Amino acid sequence: MAEGTVIKPDLDFVKKIMKSGGGDSLKKCYQCATCSVVCNVTPDDKPFPRKEMLQAQWGLKDKLFGNPDIWLCHHCSDCTAYCPRGAKPGEVLGAVRKMSIEHYAFPGFLGKMVGDPKYLLLALAAPVLLLLVVIGLLGNLRIPEGEIIYAEKFMPVIAIDTIYILAALFASVGFVVGIKRYWNDLKAGVEFSTNKWQKMVKGPLPIIIVNQIVEFMTHKRFKNCDVTGSRSFSHLLVFFGFVGLAITTTWAIVYLYAMHWESPYPLSDPMKILGNVSALILLVGILLVILNRLKNAGKAGLGSYYDWLFICIVLTIVTTGILSEVLRLKEIAHLAYPVYFIHLVSVLFLFAYAPFSKMAHMVYRMTALVFSKYSGREDKKF
Repeated sequence: MAEGTVIKPDLDFVKKIMKSGGGDSLKKCYQCATCSVVCNVTPDDKPFPRKEMLQAQWGLKDKLFGNPDIWLCHHCSDCTAYCPRGAKPGEVLGAVRKMSIEHYAFPGFLGKMVGDPKYLLLALAAPVLLLLVVIGLLGNLRIPEGEIIYAEKFMPVIAIDTIYILAALFASVGFVVGIKRYWNDLKAGVEFSTNKWQKMVKGPLPIIIVNQIVEFMTHKRFKNCDVTGSRSFSHLLVFFGFVGLAITTTWAIVYLYAMHWESPYPLSDPMKILGNVSALILLVGILLVILNRLKNAGKAGLGSYYDWLFICIVLTIVTTGILSEVLRLKEIAHLAYPVYFIHLVSVLFLFAYAPFSKMAHMVYRMTALVFSKYSGREDKKF
């Protein structure tokens, strides 16, 4: 007679899911499988989110966290819209993804702090105090008189570069450690094929990674969503807006350190044009994200604090960035410098907390997609 499997439910984990934004409807699920049937993203061989809903109800934390399917889910909300019980599987999986990031986070306390609204002021205090200390040491706490030159009279570029490079390095370490932990859990208990033909069909890991990056950049899977299919376009705008701004920043570094050309740069400069166009693309994209969430709130849910924190940070970054330039050109110093300070704080917040915020989704989802191909679990729909 076959041996039985001992299940050890984690009731505290179940309670945490239900307390998390969107997870409160977990117990309404009665395993009808409508969610897996209507999902256009789930693979045929191991469909989700029905099994994930069962695992969540039973508190099988380890099975959920080491499961790539919670990240292969793109939160289309088709399952939530068609659920006959209002169990909101999409929101439940969103809550599990948030808890997964907390589980793998390094350092762990930041993962919990960023995802909890009661720690918001504390999370904001760190970048605010750091920048205030630096500005104070530079003697620039008072609003400077005369022409508005942020880099000369407020925060030198070398100071900004030092702070943000250190923040980026800190975030990189957090990502590397977190993804390594996640990858190890994904591999646990999975037998990789040693068949040379299957390995040749799959291709080497670097090729798989490149293919998944291309797929991610085109948002191919998002386009299969029905209820929130319009998210594909808005997400692409946000993504490429950030890409454009990253290129602009690199371009500005070349200007400053290679060509010794200091800011401010004329609006007609190609680098400036790219930056302004990218900012407008990002602004339109994040506004469309907000409008889509409000429009689909009845069917897909409004989203959790975790979702809206990221949205608000991105909106703050792009609006203060645009306003900083406009106020500088209009020479309104008493508003320009405070707005620029808020811009610096919001960018530092995004950088430093990236491994613990909604921004980490693209890294964990990419890892899950790569693992799905690498492990031989082929997705027949894509």
